[in-house]
This record gives sequence, C-alpha cells and structure tokens, in this order.
Amino acid sequence: MAAKIYYEDDANPEALRGQKIAVIGYGSQGHAQAQNLNDSGLDVVVGLREGDPDVGAARDAGLEVATVEEAARSADIIMMLIPDDQQAKVYRDSIRPGLKSGNALFFAHGFNIHFDQITPPDDVDVIMVAPKAPGVMVRKTYVEGNGVPCLLAIEQDYTGKAHERGLAYARGLGATRAGVLETTFAEETETDLFGEQAVLCGGASELIKAGFDTLVEAGYQPEIAYFECLHELKLIVDLIHYHGISGMRARVSDTAEYGDLTRGKRVISPAVRAEMRAMLEEIQTGKFATEWVLENQANRASFKALERLEAAHPLEELGERLRSMMKWLD
Repeated sequence: MAAKIYYEDDANPEALRGQKIAVIGYGSQGHAQAQNLNDSGLDVVVGLREGDPDVGAARDAGLEVATVEEAARSADIIMMLIPDDQQAKVYRDSIRPGLKSGNALFFAHGFNIHFDQITPPDDVDVIMVAPKAPGVMVRKTYVEGNGVPCLLAIEQDYTGKAHERGLAYARGLGATRAGVLETTFAEETETDLFGEQAVLCGGASELIKAGFDTLVEAGYQPEIAYFECLHELKLIVDLIHYHGISGMRARVSDTAEYGDLTRGKRVISPAVRAEMRAMLEEIQTGKFATEWVLENQANRASFKALERLEAAHPLEELGERLRSMMKWLD
C-alpha cells in the first residue's frame, strides 16, 4: 500500500500559533530545525545544558536559549533532538517533571518510544517528524525556498490535534514543500535500524572491506584495490541516488551492467538474504535495542573495542594517504 503524502495545502500553520516550541539539542538536526521554525514565525527556544559549547552558536543565530529544564517547562511542544542513548535520562531528569497536560512530545526517530525507553504520560501527544536528510540539507533547502521529504507518525493523540500539530511542525521545517509521508513509530524505527545495519552502514562497509581484502590477498596492489572497491563507490551511489538502479545501469558501461546483472546475486546470495531476515527479526523483537541499551550502561566497552579494531584496518591508513592526493575533497 502506497504511503499517504501531505503537502503545503494539507498543513495548517495556525495549528502552532501561540505555542512555544522547545528544541532540545543544537546538533545537526537541532540547529536546522530551530532556525527553520524560527524563520517560519514560530516561537522557539533551544534547550541546552549549562556550559554547552553550542549556546553561543544558537544565540548568534538569533535564537532564545535556556537550560533543558527551563525550555521544557516553558514549552507546549518539546522536540527531542539529542542522541538516542541520552534521551531517556534527559527525559526523566529534565523534561518529565515539567510536562503539562496537553503538551506534545516530538521525536525525529522512534527508538526510545517504540522500545519503551521513554514512557510518556497519557495526557500528552506523542508525535514523530523525521526529515529524511542531514540537518545541513534541511537548512540549506529551506533557505533556498525548498524542503526535504519528511516522515510523520502519531503514537498518542491526547488532544485530538496531534496530526494537525505534526503537519504544522513539518510545514515550519519546509518539509511540506517536498512532501510528508505518513508512517508509524514502529515502521520508522525498525526500517531505519535495518537499513543502517544491513545496507547503508554495516552492509556497505563490510562489502567494501571484503572486496578490498579479496583483491589484496590475490596479490593486487592495495592502492588499486582501494580505488576499485571504495573510491569509485561514490560514482555508483550518486548515479543510483539521482536516477535509480535502472538509471545507474543505463549510465555505466555494458560490461559493468552485465557483471552487475549476472554476478550481483552471487554476492547477495540466498544465505545473505536469510541473514538479513534474521537481523530484521532481532530488531523487531527488541533484541538489538536491549543489546544497545545494555552496551551504553556498560560504558560502551565492546563498542569502543570494535571501533579500535575497525580503525586499524589497512583501508583506513591507505585511504587517508590516497585522499590527500584528491585536493577537491578539501
């Protein structure tokens, strides 16, 4: 079933008039969302911890800044834009005590709600507005008069106006200029985690390393293997990004396309697809979420060890040296 998509005329900007919006965090998404909402004429305060280095940047952008506690207590709408692993504690310590009936809790990712790390009271709206682009692009397209597509989900509708509030917020970001797709917290969370693990981060990085290692072990020069298995990946990803998979195939050589069509399924074999389904099941059942929460409680010991191990792969030092030859990357 195709997703329901909303545009400018579907969103009522008056739904947020007279309501104060607290944007918690001023990182990639925080700075972009706070500035876009402010430029859309909405009443915005940025919530940051005392001494946060971003306080100055937020004030320089003309935004009101307060502590997280003060911002949340003064607001009608609280948007959580700090890292997933920090949200539950910040919510318990600094946001929950000041929540009022009829407030709205907004999220840009569903992890903490879907996996019960945050359990809001019954008398608030719980809404997700998730731009499908990094914050720098959310801001850039808004300034240019455009916007990025966005996801909208309603987990709890206490006021009966959660959907209207969510669309109005998305409009304030500029997202309704591009399109706002309706989803659920569960669908967004599970597909987002799966995409990261199986394709975008986990799958892509392991595929690059496997290809590089295969060529080097066969006696080819590491520099040549780097160019063929990592450097040129951007060309293919860009073609797919702009033109889709078929469009990419139409723009590479016939030799490359034939190799794609006849060999790709040997790499992503039935066994790999079965492993993907197993990974998805771990996400759906909450096994991965539990593992990640426990990892954070253990001061990320395994996480840090894995980072160190991966950073020692020959691709890293080699890549740094080869990229120094590419002045355009600066």
